[in-house]
Amino acid sequence: MALHLTPVRAALAAALSALMLVGAAPPAATGPAPAPPAATGPSAAPGAQAPASRAAVARAADWTPPLSTRGRWIVDADGDRFKLKSGNWHGASGTWTGSGDREDPANHHAGEKADRIPLGLDRAPITEIVDGFLELGLNSIRLPFSNEMVHDTRPVADASVAANPQLRGRTPLAVYDAAVTALTDAGLAVILNNHTNTTRWCCAVDGNERWNASRTDAEWEADWLFMARRYRDNPRVVGADLYNEVRRTVLDDPNWGRGDRHDWFAASQRVADRILREADPELLVIVEGINWTGIPVDGLPHGRPTLEPVRHLSHTLVRSGKLVYSAHFYGYTGPNHSGATGIGETTDPRYQDFTRGELLDVLNRQALYVAAEGDRHFTAPVWISEFGVGGRDEHGAKQRAWFENFVDHLVAADADFAYWPLVGWHQDRKGNGWALLHWDSAGRRAGVFDGDDWRAGAWSRLVGAHGRTGPVPVTDRWSMLAPDHADAVQSLRMRDAGDWDQGARKSACPDGQRLAGLSRTGNRGLCTDTAARDLWATGGRHEAVRDERHVPQGGDWASGYTKLQCPAGHFLTGWSVRGAAVSSALCAESRTALGTAARTVWFDRGDNRPANARGGEFAHGRYKGQCADDEYAAGIAYTTRIGSSGNPAALLCRKLG
Repeated sequence: MALHLTPVRAALAAALSALMLVGAAPPAATGPAPAPPAATGPSAAPGAQAPASRAAVARAADWTPPLSTRGRWIVDADGDRFKLKSGNWHGASGTWTGSGDREDPANHHAGEKADRIPLGLDRAPITEIVDGFLELGLNSIRLPFSNEMVHDTRPVADASVAANPQLRGRTPLAVYDAAVTALTDAGLAVILNNHTNTTRWCCAVDGNERWNASRTDAEWEADWLFMARRYRDNPRVVGADLYNEVRRTVLDDPNWGRGDRHDWFAASQRVADRILREADPELLVIVEGINWTGIPVDGLPHGRPTLEPVRHLSHTLVRSGKLVYSAHFYGYTGPNHSGATGIGETTDPRYQDFTRGELLDVLNRQALYVAAEGDRHFTAPVWISEFGVGGRDEHGAKQRAWFENFVDHLVAADADFAYWPLVGWHQDRKGNGWALLHWDSAGRRAGVFDGDDWRAGAWSRLVGAHGRTGPVPVTDRWSMLAPDHADAVQSLRMRDAGDWDQGARKSACPDGQRLAGLSRTGNRGLCTDTAARDLWATGGRHEAVRDERHVPQGGDWASGYTKLQCPAGHFLTGWSVRGAAVSSALCAESRTALGTAARTVWFDRGDNRPANARGGEFAHGRYKGQCADDEYAAGIAYTTRIGSSGNPAALLCRKLG
């Protein structure tokens, strides 16, 4: 049925469709190029060299899966830092631009037709392509796919795998399998990336704006469980990058925490927990911030939230140490600039318009703070999983300066990164130009280290930067619980135990953590394992306390208030609410003797947290109470007297022992 839009909606659709909301690089400019500006900065030094291939292979293989996180760092199974030095091998998510004959390369981005598989397999053997990645100094690959590709049973055309005849007759998914195998056999880590719903070039108003734009939530989750299980036995498949560049449709914005079907925070939390519980408990789960909201017209609200909402609402997964956040940055976009020219272009600055210092400030505000600020509920590794710039034919002073500055900031932050894209086409060394490696129709390769690509120095500086290496100590964990719209039971033990307060919204700290803080309103909690790791006794009991049965005679620590107190030898690990009112306190049996010295922490009229309290702002704009690092919470007090709603008002905090 034809879609009839009102004039306003039609104009909005046209404007949004013109946007370049993602990081996919635009085609290189054509026509005479101005003389390149004088090179400046460290990367202008001559003699940039490609890493030796065999040495690169050794580096790629020298790590032990699976990967996990400790604070802001990703570590391998030996506890050694594993910095994601990655690139994007695109194609399986689609290159068709959405109009015209799919078989005509002219209707594919930059004329590069991938045929639903990783780009370049028609021009070079898969082993040659992978060796090229190793020569670049990479240890990991972000491998995009589309949901449509997962279900596509049509064999790829023979011409699309001309340089890899062993792949003839295979489905796109089977070719994707072969790419995964080739990468991991070379020692590279692979991060699966759900880039699009449909197999077409991303990203504008194209049916791929949200994870559920062209599929239901249930179908999207089922696809992720299928993909995670498919590669579960390959330990070098290390991550699930849940969805690429969530953005506005014609009529609706995505959001971070409203609880509706556009809520990216809730959807990513839900599927992450399902992957870790039902499919592969060893995967890193990568959550990208929101890429775009609002209408890109001067005077109307619009912008790129990226990871800014994480400061006040962060994920807590059922398995600690598995969360990574990600963000994308390109010079031609900006914190409030869509990246468009003409229709959809605003007067907001692009990232390439900022000075070096201004760029650092905006990068920190939008993303890097998540890793830079330790001991917060949101502290996690940040993977800049897309950034890039034009190569040989890029002579713009702003574009070049942006890339130099951006690389400098990545180096200074010791940030994990993934360049977009790795593979492209060229003819006589001309073409799209953004890729680091290009093959022509005869299979001849042009690479960033061939001596005529201005990016070589910056790239060498980035992959060769001296960052943190070696063992990373186990760090304290701080986690937020946010049962805003549904249960937040992040304990696997409690999920297996069943419904412990039927009809109430329930929250429980991840296994190994205890409840350290609560908010007066807003139903927010703070969990930690500081000073006492994995306090819950193996096989120990739990109890949902709904009355004052465990308050001893003479032990009234909150006079006039109802006190839900844990029995002796137990600590608080969760709570439940009905509406805004406390319903129960979840108590778990400790594996060690607990102290009994106690104090009451009231937070009914203001914040009551330790000086220099860790954990961060876990209930923004709300009154909060928090026990000290060497204490555990053993009870919650509330009242339902006239004028009160049964909100938490006090915590009973006791010394650990």
